Formats: sequence, structure tokens, C-alpha cells
Amino acid sequence: MRLLQLHCDFFEYRAEKKAVKQGFDELSPEALKQKHRFENVLVLFTSVEKGDSEETAKKAALEVKKNFHEVQAATVLVYPYAHLSSNLAKPSEAARVLSAFLHEVRAFAPHAEKSPFGWYKSFELKCKGHPLAELSKTISLEKDKESGRGEEDKPGGSLGETRAAPEKEVVSQSLKKEELSASLQQESKLQSEFFIFSPDGSLVPVSNFDYGNQVMLKALVDYELKKIRTYAEEPPHIKLMRQHHLVVHESASDSGNMRWMPKGLLIKRLLEKAVTDLCVGYGALQVETPIMYDYEHPALRSYLNRFPARQYTVKSDEKEFFLRFAACFGGLLFAHDLTISYKNLPLPIYEITHYSFRREQSGELVGLKRLRAFTMPDMHTLCVDFQQAKTEFEKQYALCLDWNTDLGIDFEIAFRAQKEFFHENKEWYLRMVQKMGRPILVELFDLRYAYFITKFEFNYVDTALKASGLSTVQIDVENGERFDIKYTDVDGKKNHPLVLHASIPGAIDRVLYALLEREAGKTRQGKTALFPLWLSPTQVRLIPVSNKQNEFCEALLGELRTHRVRADFDDRAETLNSKIRGAEQEWVPYIVVVGEIEVASKQLAIRRRIDGKQQHMTLQQLVGQIEKETAGKPFERLSLSDHLSRRPVF
Repeated sequence: MRLLQLHCDFFEYRAEKKAVKQGFDELSPEALKQKHRFENVLVLFTSVEKGDSEETAKKAALEVKKNFHEVQAATVLVYPYAHLSSNLAKPSEAARVLSAFLHEVRAFAPHAEKSPFGWYKSFELKCKGHPLAELSKTISLEKDKESGRGEEDKPGGSLGETRAAPEKEVVSQSLKKEELSASLQQESKLQSEFFIFSPDGSLVPVSNFDYGNQVMLKALVDYELKKIRTYAEEPPHIKLMRQHHLVVHESASDSGNMRWMPKGLLIKRLLEKAVTDLCVGYGALQVETPIMYDYEHPALRSYLNRFPARQYTVKSDEKEFFLRFAACFGGLLFAHDLTISYKNLPLPIYEITHYSFRREQSGELVGLKRLRAFTMPDMHTLCVDFQQAKTEFEKQYALCLDWNTDLGIDFEIAFRAQKEFFHENKEWYLRMVQKMGRPILVELFDLRYAYFITKFEFNYVDTALKASGLSTVQIDVENGERFDIKYTDVDGKKNHPLVLHASIPGAIDRVLYALLEREAGKTRQGKTALFPLWLSPTQVRLIPVSNKQNEFCEALLGELRTHRVRADFDDRAETLNSKIRGAEQEWVPYIVVVGEIEVASKQLAIRRRIDGKQQHMTLQQLVGQIEKETAGKPFERLSLSDHLSRRPVF
């Protein structure tokens, strides 16, 4: 049985004429050409294939049930649709299975209906735009018997996220244990306990804590415990990343692989440069390592089963490789080949992986929040012992606080730790909570299912109250030995270091997601949305009142260029109001309108987006203000013409 499942704002159909000679549903003259309309409906375009039975229908209904509740549709319409398969069952058999399917669907959607079988029908629809709005499913009992798997769930939707099932998906043992922990809560050895840890030192179970105005902390707790990762509606950052021509899904690639356009790439590169400067300034060695590794390498093979991720696989000659999902492999292999002593430690090793790959589940791929190919800045710090590791952990925690605070990203922190380690070091954790200044979430686990004994995550909670991990640092107690990394201690003996895994911003793509979601939230509150000035693709836009001021604008543009300001000149044949409106829609921070008075006085009329105020200042004063606001930040030029008339249309 094959299904094309659409979540629609509305769906309307009417029967026109018979499509088969026998097995069709009887219709009265009154019913013929009568319109049938459904609102907020899950439409199931359904093809019944040879070999399908009532059991197939039952299994298909179970698959639909999960999505029906996730998208919160009002009802279901089963719509017979022969065009999904070339292996159709006979009409009489198909009609029987469809009736059985409708019966099973009505168990969870009592008002479900079926459109007439065996008729040509006209229809109109409006499909929603969220990630679960378009799914295709193949249900087969034969596959179930042969391989233990009888269905494929393939999302489509406005991002074009449609995929074929991979030939092979490799899943780590750690990930399997995480998923087992989420789904089999009766196995207490895999359970975690969740608490709220407050600056006063109290540790309260999440169910007993008075959240008061801690709305986002409560949202993080709910997200952790309920584990509902899918979105019922398209997150607003997706619309914004399109509107601003930043990034879109690449339809010619796999789901979760993106096409970055000049403005989006500029922001991405600036963020990359900022975190690289931060890590190198911290003392890290910067390296670059391969993106694929040998499955059969003993250390890597062992590590794969301790890291919760699904891998892409590639073949070269007869050997099988996996695409890296972080810089750990290259960084740890690099450390193995170093000759180091305790005097060299702590030793950070840094790489920004412009291509990291994880075969995330398709239903969880959402815009820039969760991808299959992403940019991850990774730093691995070799430490002598727990005391040194804790010191560096706390320093890197402070770096993460500064990074997110500087970007204006609101966050909630979660600490995760093996229970005994947490209680032995409670005062150390408390010191970090007090530095944060508000309660945080703590997860305590008895069984260490991965390589780390503790870690923290800075989580951004978006407009749909769903959380995403940003900054993180982990204390790794396994891989120093696994990768046979050694240092010479003060007594001349060889020892294995502890390793801190740190990503100060988290994935760069996800930082942009958080920035866009934040601005979407501000817009909903009636506030002005804008990027930080150092990240704005255009910092200053020059708009002449008429062509008479073009020469003056050209001179201003050249001067701004020499001062490393990203400025452009709207020389298009548009009205003044249209040009101003366009600059506002692009969130340009400084709009300079140049008329005869400005040319004569050399005093520029400037509209500041951040507060909407009108200012008059010289060009030198404007440059000084921008330099002050962007001090200490990296600068890149935008790879678009600084004359708007010469830019292509995206």
C-alpha cells in the first residue's frame, strides 16, 4: 500500500465520472458532482497494491495515527488514488482494503471519511507548509517479514525535504541506548533524573519546582521530558532566511543540505571568524583534518559506538568510510601523534569543520535548526587530571556565556552528569550556576552511556517553545586511552590525558537559526527586527532623492569602502519611498537619504533602524559610530555589487 499524506488547510473534491467498470462505489444522482469540503484535514492519497490485505490496512493506519496527533488535524480523508503505483490490486480487492483502512483510521479519527472509489474526481487543496505537511509512505507486510521493516516515511514540504531510504544507515550503540532510554522508561538503569538547580544551592525535582516567570526554563524541561521534536507549523526563521536571501535547501542534494547565498554566507563566515579568533586567542592549535575516516580503524570503530549519531557511509575501492560528524576524529588522531609533557597541558586543539555530517531522522530536519550537513567549530583540550579539566571546563563555560550574551541570544542551561560525580563536585557546579544567576536544568544518570562523565549545554528556546543545543563542553574520560594519546608526567611516566570536547557557539548554522527566531519573536511583539551591526550584510544604504545626487552618493560609497564599512547605493529607477521601504525590509541599520541640502551641507540625514531616530552627522561621524559599535569584531566584504541595479534577483 502506498500513501501520499498531506496536511491541508482545506481540501475540496467532487466526483465527475466513473473510472472503472466494476468495483466502484455507487453514487446517487444527487451525490454526483456535489462538492465535499474539509478544513484542517489530513488527506491520505492511497493506492492499494497486489498482495495488500486488511493486515496491511491496519499497519498503515498505525503509521498515520502517529502523524495525525502530531499535526493536530481535525479529521482524515482517505482518497483512493491509483497513480502512486504501477502494481495495483484488482478494483474489488482494492475497495475491500480501502474500507478496512477507513475502519482502522476511524479508531483514532472518528469523523474520518473516504472519497468514492472508482471515480474520476476534481479537487482543490491548500497544503500547509510545516515539515510534516507532506509525507509519503510505503506499507508492505512482505518487507516486514523479510527485513523487520515494513514502511518508509519520507517527508516533503516547503523545504523540499524529500528523501529515498538509504542503502545502509549506521547507528551507534550510544544512540541506540539513548533512544531505548527514551522509549523504554521501565528499564530503570537507563533512566535519568531531572532537577532544577538554583543559585541558592537547592536541587529540586522538576515536577516540584515553582517556575514562576521562568517560562523558557519550563519549556526546556517539557522539551526534554516529552521529547516531541517535530513542528506542527513551519518555524518563522525559515520564512526569514528566504525573505533575506540567506540560505535555502538544495533540492539537488540530500535533505538537510543547504545552499548558502552571498548574504547568508557573509553572516556565516563572520561567525566562523569570530569563534576562530576566540579559540586561537584562548591558546588553541588550529588544524584541518579529513572529512572521511576508515570504519575499520580500531580507535574510530570503538568511538563510533560511544557517540550518539547516525553516519553517512561512502566506499572507496573496496574500503568503507564514514563522513565525520564532528572534528573529534581528526583532532584526537592529531593529538595521538604529538610528543607532549605535562608542561604542555592544558593543550587545546581547534578545527572548524565546514562539513560535518549526521544522518538525522528526516522528520526532525527543520530549516537551520537541525541539518544533515553543518559547520561545527570543535575544540579538544588535553588535560592532566580532573582538577585541570574542571578548571578548563569552567573557563570554557565563561567563554560560552560571553559568546551568547554578546550576540544577544537568550538561553537556558542544562548540566548533565553521572550522579556520583555531580554530588562529589556539587560546589563546583554551584559556582557556575551562580555565575549564570538563575536556575538551570540538571540531568543525573546512573549509567554512563557515552564517553563523557559530565557536560553542559546552552539551549535556545524558540517561538514554538522547542529547544536547541548551542554551546557545549564535555569532560571525556575515555578517548585519551582509546586513541592512545600520551603525555609524560612530572615523574617521567606516560599517562593518558582527559579530553574536553568544546564547541563555544555550537553549530554555526544553528546560531543563525537562533538569531532569526529571536528577531521573529521581536516582530510578533511589535518590536524592530535587525541583525547585530557587525553581522548585517549591508550596514549603510545610500539613497538619493533624485539622480542629481548620484555623483555625491558615488563619492560617499567610495569613502565608506575605504573605512571597511559594508555600504551600498540604491541607484535603481524606483521611487524614493520604494527604496526606503526596501532598505527597511532588508533590516539595513543605517539608511542615508541624500538630497540637495545634504550635498550642500555635507551633513547626512540618517535613519537608525535600532531606534527609528533621525540623525544628522558628517560622514566621519557616521564612520566613527559604526567603528565603535563593531570594535573587536571581524569584517568581511559582501560578495554582491554595491550598486543595487547590478545585483541579480534571487
